[in-house]
Amino acid sequence: MLVQQILKEKGDGGAVETVKPGSSVADAAKLLSEKRIGSVVVSPDGVALEGILSERDIVRELGRRGPSCMSDKVEELMTRKLITCTTSETALGVLEIMTQGRFRHLPVVEDGKMIGLVSIGDVVKARLSELSMEKNALEGMIMGH
Repeated sequence: MLVQQILKEKGDGGAVETVKPGSSVADAAKLLSEKRIGSVVVSPDGVALEGILSERDIVRELGRRGPSCMSDKVEELMTRKLITCTTSETALGVLEIMTQGRFRHLPVVEDGKMIGLVSIGDVVKARLSELSMEKNALEGMIMGH
């Protein structure tokens, strides 16, 4: 399954939650909590990528410094060196990227603009669907259907 299909199946029209540069970590954490998501993209306009801030980034800094980090700007904690994917990449390829990089969210970029975000849950769901279809096809061949 391709990333394009994964985005289509998410059914949210490729919506990505973003915060503007200069936003506080507290504002980002509030958005994560309200939307029940694991990361937000830092973007001035919703399509340009400056970084990504995950709940893990926030928890790591809370553990290190305590609640004072909540008043920091998102740029201070975000990951700047982003790895992205395109809509033509496969679910298996994206899963390998996420596993090797040890992260759970991957922005989808086309023509230099962010068009979506896939989570490891989205990709695992797609892979399970693929494996189920393969299993059914093999069973059909074995049973002569």
